[in-house]
Amino acid sequence: MQAVRVYTGDDDASHFEDFEIELETQGAWGQISSLWCGKGVIFREVDGSYNLDFHNAPRRQFVINLSGSVELEVGDGSKRLLGPGGILLAEDTTGQGHISRAVDGEPRSCLFIPLDD
Repeated sequence: MQAVRVYTGDDDASHFEDFEIELETQGAWGQISSLWCGKGVIFREVDGSYNLDFHNAPRRQFVINLSGSVELEVGDGSKRLLGPGGILLAEDTTGQGHISRAVDGEPRSCLFIPLDD
């Protein structure tokens, strides 16, 4: 399963990294990942004018888009577009951070899953 990680590099700037969430075949259960331990679930909705300048992730967390899209940008100008079903592992809790903005004026709903340290 494909996901994107945003993390703080040795240069104190945020960077993107694509990674694969490993899945194991469990017969009739389908393919399942190992357990990622978390602290709960947060639901969020933002309107289509959402545009948050450079900021850090408030904690290490998964962000999963339920509807709408988000464009993420890091300091070197690299951008990623995450649509419905897109999975982000946000780990840039220090440094310059990243920009998050709405796409095409669409509202967005997403799920935050804070992860254990």
